Amino acid sequence: MSVLEEIKTPADIKTLKKPQLEELAADLRKTILATVSANGGHLASNLGIVEATIALHKVFDCPGDRIIFDVSHQSYAHKLLTGRYPEFSTLRKQGGISGFSNPAESVYDPCYEGHCGTSISEALAFATADALAGKPNYTVAVVGDGAFTNGMIYEALNNCSDKKLRLIILLNDNEMSISRNIGGLNKSFRRMRSSAGYFRIKHATQKVLRKIPLLGKAIIWLGRKIKNFIKNVVLKKNVFENLGLDYIGPVNGNDIKRTCSVLAEAKRRDKCCVVHIYTKKGLGYKPAEDEPAKYHSVPPFDLEAGLSGGGKKTFSSEFGSFVNKLAERDGRICAITAAMGTGTGLDLFEKSYPERFFDVGIAEEHAVTFGAGLAAAGKLPVCAIYSTFAQRVYDQLFQDVSLAGLHFILALDRCGFVEGDGVTHQGIFDYALFSTLPGATIYSPATFAELNTSLQKAVDGTGLQIVRYHKGGEISGEWEYCGDGDIAYTRGVEKCEKVIITYGRIAANALPLAGGSIGIVRLIKAFPFDYERLGELTASAKLVYLLEEGIFEGGMAQKLSAYFAGSGKAVKTRAVTGFVKHGELEELFGEYGFGTEQLSADL
Repeated sequence: MSVLEEIKTPADIKTLKKPQLEELAADLRKTILATVSANGGHLASNLGIVEATIALHKVFDCPGDRIIFDVSHQSYAHKLLTGRYPEFSTLRKQGGISGFSNPAESVYDPCYEGHCGTSISEALAFATADALAGKPNYTVAVVGDGAFTNGMIYEALNNCSDKKLRLIILLNDNEMSISRNIGGLNKSFRRMRSSAGYFRIKHATQKVLRKIPLLGKAIIWLGRKIKNFIKNVVLKKNVFENLGLDYIGPVNGNDIKRTCSVLAEAKRRDKCCVVHIYTKKGLGYKPAEDEPAKYHSVPPFDLEAGLSGGGKKTFSSEFGSFVNKLAERDGRICAITAAMGTGTGLDLFEKSYPERFFDVGIAEEHAVTFGAGLAAAGKLPVCAIYSTFAQRVYDQLFQDVSLAGLHFILALDRCGFVEGDGVTHQGIFDYALFSTLPGATIYSPATFAELNTSLQKAVDGTGLQIVRYHKGGEISGEWEYCGDGDIAYTRGVEKCEKVIITYGRIAANALPLAGGSIGIVRLIKAFPFDYERLGELTASAKLVYLLEEGIFEGGMAQKLSAYFAGSGKAVKTRAVTGFVKHGELEELFGEYGFGTEQLSADL
């Protein structure tokens, strides 16, 4: 039996010695690699944080103490150490465990996580609640360095300063350095100040000095002042210390013993403390070490062969190609991404027009307002964001874009169901949210040709132009077009007794039903509606069936059901009415009634 198999709760880790801890780390990596290569998921970040996760559970007492992972895509080792090893093979599968923190799944997950920047605010709240209740528990927020481009992190840090709370912020630095680095002296000083020996000597000395009558405390105070003076001269204060937080590190987070040492020291502090570790992304799997970005989030793949180089065309890749061509003809176009240049397909734009490409980090709100400023200055911003992350930018679109009447193109990737990632990442709310903005136009292309046309119309249009598309490739089928290509439909639909009105990818599930008495209308310009055309295409319909791969409240199905309510036609709807869990795409379609056979029975 492996060491990992013997871990039933985190308490089992506390008695393990160094050789067993190292064996446990190897077991964790082996299990993560086997499962992610089979199921897909986040790989490089999980491999890099294995030792730090072991150290966290060795030093802290969960679930009384809490560990909150920012975004939580790096929580696989945590799941394995908190009783979920027997079901870890179900990761991201329907009915299995989530790829992110999920309190419905385990008491060791304090809250849902999936979006960047929330962990410190939540950890501060838990630590505050514990202090108010007189509880001695610790709360740890585990935050990657990339999250420090998110403004919410600094809002939370500003409220942590000078608070005497049992709150520890573990900064996992796997890419950039935050501390000032001024050569060998700095490295030696940092190494000394993060060693277990340093902490032992420090505490022993203070213990002895406190026993000296009258002078002991004064000597400690003076020594601390001298130490801080030297530290400030040699190292300078970093951002955390300037905000009034204690700071320890940086230290090698892939060294279990040293990480345990600094975490134990942080527990002794009587105020909010930042522990800065550095780790290597992809550690233990050479391809992921060499190309951590490529192995950040992966589909199922062969461990021996690694990820294949090429792949099928997707809406993301085609979007990048089309925007690149548009920028060649229009010098106003600027591309903006919130740390997702590769994911959204804008890496090509970055190579072609680096001076017009802006990666603002994980800061979606800033991305939109920055784009609004570019628009006000005469540029044409194209801002690409995943649908789930775009939920954050409603106020910016309202205040800075729509209210000002600016020409702004928002490209929404991963719309509709998103397999694997689950409840925090489903792109089902964007249509309902953004269709409430005055002057907004929403396109929902389902083929690459329609994507190209929609983007061109967005460039030629005015105001807020939104182009939304799903993850993966285009749908197939024969369609007729009308309304300057804004509506696609099946031949003879205007004579059908039953008409399905929909938009986007889900039309592919309805297409096999077309023929005879059933016709399909697919909205490419999904909002605002061309009511005149819809009236013509549903002229003979006795039943209008509104099908939407999105939330019902505020969505197309609700809007058009109100419109058709007074038409004398029967109206039925099929849309999402709650949160969507994780699973394969076809499984999700089946669970929520979107399968072809289910639609046929519903008609």
